[in-house]
Amino acid sequence: MKKGTEEEKLEQEIQPEAQANAEEQKTEAPETEKPVDDVAALKEQIQKLEAEKAEMKDQFLRKAADFDNFRKRLLRDKEDAVSFANTSLLTDLIDVLDDFERAEEAAKKSKDFDTLANGVDLIEKRLATLLEKKWGLTKYVPLNEAFDPEKHEALMMTESPDVKEATVAEVFQNGYILHDRVIRHAKVKVSMPAKNN
Repeated sequence: MKKGTEEEKLEQEIQPEAQANAEEQKTEAPETEKPVDDVAALKEQIQKLEAEKAEMKDQFLRKAADFDNFRKRLLRDKEDAVSFANTSLLTDLIDVLDDFERAEEAAKKSKDFDTLANGVDLIEKRLATLLEKKWGLTKYVPLNEAFDPEKHEALMMTESPDVKEATVAEVFQNGYILHDRVIRHAKVKVSMPAKNN
């Protein structure tokens, strides 16, 4: 009987240990499977991220190339605009050159100076009208106007008792205004009021 009780006792002691070992093995089995699943999932995620990275890099390179092409096209368009900006003006001036050639041919045939002078005068008027009406270029002759350093460049100065303020006495070269902006100052001789001694 003693022997049976000892065996029972021993069995009772071993049974909880066996159950504990069985439970540990149950919990260990999923744990060993779980890292394998995690590694596979991580590898899959890495592959997805690498594919996404490659796609984004490709998109970036394409956008960079598109931008570079756009920049080059803008530069080329700007150079063309600068190179050909005066095409319309030059086309108008070619017509005036044609008029000069016709006047020269007519003068050679007729040998008449008055006819040549009249032809050149007509061409000058046509050119001035064209530049003023189509291009906004206006000639100004400031004779007897008050001297204005914004419009006039004084080449000479003389004193005169006839003037009360600085006045343009003589014009050596006419000035030109393009749309309200002076593009060439008139070169003038200025009469200054006489100094009282």
